[in-house]
Amino acid sequence: MAHLVETMAYRNQTPWHGLGNRLSENQPLEVWLREAGMEWNILEAPVHYRATDAFHLFTEQKVLYRSDSLAPLSVVSKRYQVVQPREVLEFYRDLVEVGGFELETAGVLKDGKKLWALAKTGQQATLKGGDTVKAYLLLATACDGTLATTAQFTSVRVVCNNTLQMAVGDSSGAVRVPHSTKFDPEAVKKELGIGISAWDEFIYRMKALSERKVTESEATAFTKEIFEASNLSEQATEKASKSVMALFNGSGIGSTLEAANESAWGLLNSVTQYVDHERRARSPSNRLDSAWFGVGANIKQRALDAALQLVA
Repeated sequence: MAHLVETMAYRNQTPWHGLGNRLSENQPLEVWLREAGMEWNILEAPVHYRATDAFHLFTEQKVLYRSDSLAPLSVVSKRYQVVQPREVLEFYRDLVEVGGFELETAGVLKDGKKLWALAKTGQQATLKGGDTVKAYLLLATACDGTLATTAQFTSVRVVCNNTLQMAVGDSSGAVRVPHSTKFDPEAVKKELGIGISAWDEFIYRMKALSERKVTESEATAFTKEIFEASNLSEQATEKASKSVMALFNGSGIGSTLEAANESAWGLLNSVTQYVDHERRARSPSNRLDSAWFGVGANIKQRALDAALQLVA
């Protein structure tokens, strides 16, 4: 089966999904653009339909297509605001050049229907037992109606590469720009409040989770609630819950570290490991799409919300 990831570039270690072209250090954005397969534009054309042996114009919608292959991407409203592949990487230019950020991955999903880039912010913290967590900034967009242009802080647990959106306070840790609105990168950065305060609050909460011990019965109820809320079948809920409990009880990567052992932090990471690495998927790229943007991302968000309730 063909990968949903058409092209992708990465720096440093091979990503957890095992896909992409490796780049050496300190490559300019132009190299990233080429190696990530983002050297093309999204073009527009009017929609026509055939009736009574003649073609007629439908003015309310337009077709989006690739400039390189001419492959169609989607049919959207005429008011739809396109975000070009180059804009996704340009978002990071000043952050990389003067902000200390480092691009980590960038690429194309679903033949160009989704685009993303991920950069390391330079912020990290270590919980008890050497359990290190690093902060990243993800920017993603889509032209098929499945995703608003989204900038979000994401944490990565180093020991197992589990990913988790950084919800802080009343904020989801994300800024979403609907395609009915023109994408303004500077306004998005301002709204994100790029800096150390959000990271410090996130790590404070994760440390609180590491201090909260969880009983076997609490963990069982937790996992069942998470998957039942995800509208899985009874059989799928039971299977997923058993997998997460096995990870929590010692088979999970890093589950025996002091911060994770029998704690809410360990329980949360059992869910994220299941979603990112264990959950059945048609391909690694399907798993990536789900873990960042789809059902998997929703499961992880519910797990984070439920875990934070344990220390509220």
